[in-house]
Order: sequence, then C-alpha cells, then structure tokens
Amino acid sequence: MKVAVGMSGGVDSSVAALLLKEKGYDVIGIFMRNWDSALNNDVKGNPNFTDEICPQEQDYNDALKVCEKLEIPLFRVDFVKEYWENVFQYFLDELKKGRTPNPDIMCNKYIKFDAFLKHAEKLGADFVATGHYARIVDGKLLRGMDENKDQTYFLSQVSKENFKKILFPIGWLSKDEVRKIAVKNNLETAKKKDSTGICFIGERNFKKFLENYLPNKEGEIYNVDNNEVVGEHSGLMYYTIGQRRGLHVGGTSERLFVVGKDLEKNRLLVSMGSESDFLYSNEAIIEDVNWISDTVTNKCAAKFRYRQKDNEVEIIEKNGSEYRIKYNSVKSVTPGQACVFYLEEECLGGGIIKEVFKDGKKLKFV
Repeated sequence: MKVAVGMSGGVDSSVAALLLKEKGYDVIGIFMRNWDSALNNDVKGNPNFTDEICPQEQDYNDALKVCEKLEIPLFRVDFVKEYWENVFQYFLDELKKGRTPNPDIMCNKYIKFDAFLKHAEKLGADFVATGHYARIVDGKLLRGMDENKDQTYFLSQVSKENFKKILFPIGWLSKDEVRKIAVKNNLETAKKKDSTGICFIGERNFKKFLENYLPNKEGEIYNVDNNEVVGEHSGLMYYTIGQRRGLHVGGTSERLFVVGKDLEKNRLLVSMGSESDFLYSNEAIIEDVNWISDTVTNKCAAKFRYRQKDNEVEIIEKNGSEYRIKYNSVKSVTPGQACVFYLEEECLGGGIIKEVFKDGKKLKFV
C-alpha cells in the first residue's frame, strides 16, 4: 500500500513517515505550499503591504533532509489559490462580522484532507497520513492518547468519507515518545520546536499582518456595567469574548473582560470581573454541523474551545446541519469558534457557534 505523508518540516510528521516505513508501507512525502506573501500582495494590490517572511523554505529543507534520511521521495505541491479562497478569505470574512474564526479547522477540511488527499490519489497513494495526535479505530475518530496534544477538535469538519483514507501513525504516542523516536533515529527535526500561529502562515505580528488585509478602525471601549466609555480599542477584529489582556483602559482598578462587540457603533463592550454575568450562557445554536460518527445520540459532551474541559450538552433541536444545544452555565462560548461533540473517547463531529443564549435570551456578542 502506498501512503502519502504530509511532511510539514516538523517532528510529528517526520516520525509519522518513519513509523509507516517501518511497518512496510510504500511511503512518499508531500510538502504543501499554501502561502505566498508576494502573490497575495499582488492580489490585494496594497502599496503599503508589509509581511514578515514565512519560514516555508526552512520547513521544506527540514522535510527534505528527513525524507533523504528515510530514503523516501519528497514532492512539492502548491495550494496557494485553494488556501486563499477556502481558508484565508473565510478567516477575513468572519473577522469582518466580529466573530472569532478558527482557520486551522478549515485548513484541515479544505486543504490537508481534501485538496491534499485528491493530489495524493493522483500520485497513486492509497492513503494519506499526517502527524496529528488522533486515532482511527474501526472507522471511529478517537482522541489522541496524549490528552495534552489531542487534535480531534481541529479535525471535526473533515468529511466522514475521507477518514477512510487517512492514517494517524502517532495518535497512540505521547509527544515525549515522538521526540525520543526522532532523537533515536537522528532525524533533522528531532529537537525542532513546535510551530504555532495561523495554519501555514506561521508565527508573526498578528496585528501588523492583519492590517494588510482589513482596515484598522479604532473605536471606543464601552463598559456595559455603568454605561461609560473607558478607553479606546485598536480594531474590533483583534479581540475575542472573554479576553482580558490588551485592553487599554484607565480610571478603574477592576479587571475588565471583553463581553461583546457593537459593530454598528464600532464599540468594544467590556464588563468588570471574570465572573461577569455577560460571559455565561446555557444554550447555543451550532451551524454547519459535520457529523462524523455513525452513533446517533442527543446527549454527549462538547468542547467550545481547544483544550477546554468537556461540557455535558443535550441536542434539543435539529434543522438540517444546524443544531440547538443546551448545557449548564459555560463561560465565553464565542460565535465563530468551533463546538466539537464527544462521546467518551470518540469525536462525533462538530460545527460553528452561530448564536449564544442565556435562559432563552440571546446574548448579543456581535
């Protein structure tokens, strides 16, 4: 069986390729190029465009060295256009709406496990594999064994059918075990630090980067507790529900938290204290639900943010791919973020938080 491994230039995909080769698969590596600062500048036509260099070439060179060590071929594929249209444009559109998007989830849906899968099939691959911390057992998507690295949250929008052709070789390992395997086999990426930031765009000054694509419009910070203007924000797109850091306010010793955005007045709404009533909800509408599992249930657990603990939820209404759920009081359930459903170890699927309610009343976060 031929397996195409998405080689990112990191330690996880490197070890995934190694393990598959040791198991006797015919392994090929594919490096995805999804971002081009110069090309995107031309598309935008912004004369003031400034962008830090994304370290794609270094990542490619690291991937190449690993593939040479493993004696497997490495191919390059360009998905810049697909990434822009399906991931980055979605990211910008959601920010314009005042919501908090998760581009990594859409990148998995449209790029890593769709465009990449189709390209791998053209190269004769029977399966694709990545360095995600997740498991597939008897057709079920299960959490990774390393609960601190589990990435099923980010896989919740991947097509159910596509999981039949996906392998996650390191899902049964901890991060420490992956590092040890890489060191033992003298892989180039063994001690390379994990990447952070937006998928494929990498680590950079987020505010400076976004100014290339969205107008930066300053406005008032408005305290909803006493109906007073308490400062100025640098642009609504830079803030999310529950945020405390980065608020430039004066005249109060109380800690202020973001509880909403008034797009019409370009106001950032804040409230005092981490336990503000404005931050809690007990019902939500989830749109674009992608149900991966064959399990049919109305009671399960859900995560409203990555690394958040499981919250017991009940699906009380279904309208196509839109679900209405209820739960005990949960803090900072944010429109635009993913709601991912679980039944013990199994990831059932997930959708995007559309609206949030408290005791039947809609919370106007945006």
